[in-house]
Amino acid sequence: MSELPPCPKCQSAYTYEDGELLICPECAHEWSAGNDAASENVIRDSNGTPLADGDTVSVIKDLKVKGSSSVVKVGTKVKNIRLVGGDHDIDCKIPGIGQMGLKSEFVKKVAE
Repeated sequence: MSELPPCPKCQSAYTYEDGELLICPECAHEWSAGNDAASENVIRDSNGTPLADGDTVSVIKDLKVKGSSSVVKVGTKVKNIRLVGGDHDIDCKIPGIGQMGLKSEFVKKVAE
């Protein structure tokens, strides 16, 4: 019997194959058996374009700032982003607001 890798999301050892996919019964995460760890950690913007440290992005939706009455408006350009792990995968400094964490699903990469 072949040894299947543990779930990349919850590290469960009870993964099983279903055709081309590997499935975790504990957290219901599905992934391709051919995926390697490097391709899984690519952070992409709302259009699917890969992001990198130092990129410039534009906000695609009005975002309320938690704990404040401020709002980050649509079209706000954010320069020199830094990619981090976690729920909010972009750390940046927004003009007029300051340090903030953003989710990559609410930005698009701007051609420089």
